[in-house]
Amino acid sequence: MTLTLVDLTHPLTSGMQIYPGDPEVRVEPATSLADDGVVVHALQLGTHTGTHLDAPSHSIADGATVDRLDLGRLVGPLHLVDVTELAQPGRRIELAQVAAQLEQLTPGAVVVFRTDWSARFGQPDYLAHPFFDAAIAERLLAAGVTVVGVDTLSPDRTDATAASADLPFHEVFLGAGGVIIENLTNLSAIDTARDPWISALPLPFTGLDGSPVRAVAMHRA
Repeated sequence: MTLTLVDLTHPLTSGMQIYPGDPEVRVEPATSLADDGVVVHALQLGTHTGTHLDAPSHSIADGATVDRLDLGRLVGPLHLVDVTELAQPGRRIELAQVAAQLEQLTPGAVVVFRTDWSARFGQPDYLAHPFFDAAIAERLLAAGVTVVGVDTLSPDRTDATAASADLPFHEVFLGAGGVIIENLTNLSAIDTARDPWISALPLPFTGLDGSPVRAVAMHRA
């Protein structure tokens, strides 16, 4: 069987946009062919850099860490929810506005919300993204969905001026053992008519709260 792959991942580069307050991203040569015979680079980045996943321990005390996640949950049928017509700066997207697209959920599916806000990645207004009411998280969990993805910085509102994060969607979804994939991109390239699947596997960081992923959608060619 031939598969078509769609890359849903932002490139990792020095100085790339990050969540306010997260570690800056730096990629620097550590060795060179001329001096050392091999090329090696040094990386500095946070666990929530670029396209990444949040493990429950990101915001839940005693929540599961990345290395304790069942990888089988992170490869599965992709259920795409199109909310591009609702995507406005700082707008809360309510359950009633997406309920019709959540009627045929399959337990174990990975639900991904498409806003197309990823086109603004790297720009200041990327932070003013639409966000999702926590009731949507409750609806997903009730349907047996434990992995959700967004093409924004977060499913919750991002307030760069707040002293601490207010994360009601995270609290509900991660609090139930769910996983959140953030900063997806290129969702418009997914062919929903071909029963796509998604893979978003993390690095096996021991005891950590998140990890960059290489998110890929796949369907039959």
